[in-house]
Amino acid sequence: MAGNVDQQPIETGGNGAEKGADNGTKGHGRDIVLSAKDVTVAFGPKVVLDRLNLDIYRGEILGFVGASGTGKSVLMRTVLRLLPRRSGTIKILGQDFDELDEPERNALDMRLGVLFQQGALFSSLTVKENIQVPMREYLDLPASLMDELAHLKIRMVGLAADAADKYPSELSGGMIKRAALARALALDPELVFLDEPTSGLDPIGAAEFDELIANLRDSLGLTVYMVTHDLDSLFSVCDRIAVLGKKRVMVEGTIDDMLAYDDPWVQAYFKGKRARSIVPQEHAPAQAQHDSGK
Repeated sequence: MAGNVDQQPIETGGNGAEKGADNGTKGHGRDIVLSAKDVTVAFGPKVVLDRLNLDIYRGEILGFVGASGTGKSVLMRTVLRLLPRRSGTIKILGQDFDELDEPERNALDMRLGVLFQQGALFSSLTVKENIQVPMREYLDLPASLMDELAHLKIRMVGLAADAADKYPSELSGGMIKRAALARALALDPELVFLDEPTSGLDPIGAAEFDELIANLRDSLGLTVYMVTHDLDSLFSVCDRIAVLGKKRVMVEGTIDDMLAYDDPWVQAYFKGKRARSIVPQEHAPAQAQHDSGK
């Protein structure tokens, strides 16, 4: 069974990659914008990720799932250099941060956007000022232009214009998520990291946020790495899914690949009672379809 520590994950792509353009590598004819190879992360003696491999392709929304405490957010934070790794290589847009000097790292950072769980807005700054934080860090722009760009991002994520001068304490949960997304998009990134973007939102708000992410991906040509527990998001907007288990990516592929994968946790997650209310009829487990016809 896949998931054994000596086996590679079942996957629909990403193996046998060959070097492509300077914006990534090529795997099965597709640009790989993020490649993690044999990545191991540990906290003291506790190994959280063990020789993990994962590729993310240009233009896709990848949903990254796993049981609580398995290390989903750990991988994202390791990719973003917020946590150290013990071994392995990580390439983003064809570049390894470890091989870059500071100006090159800054240039690569500008091509990335991050929405942290709960938004992580600065409480003492307005929405507009929060969005301008990365602009001030990386760009030398006049205040008037930064104001114009911030208002553009605010409109882009579906917030009202008057949200610009509000503080996080004055925002609803959904508005905080949208403001944080606007900040993630401040520098027009190519690759966006979303950590539990719909967590804490009601079903309608979560569905609207999923639709926003899909629309932004299509209109801006984004690649999206989404850590999520939300089954609705996985079924509605994710092109591929990667499942973390046993400290590695156990399986990656489409929803159909997940439904067909022979692992107890994966089956329970994607075919459990909660999933059955979400799975389109053509994907539904045979027993569930039989039961519905009684």
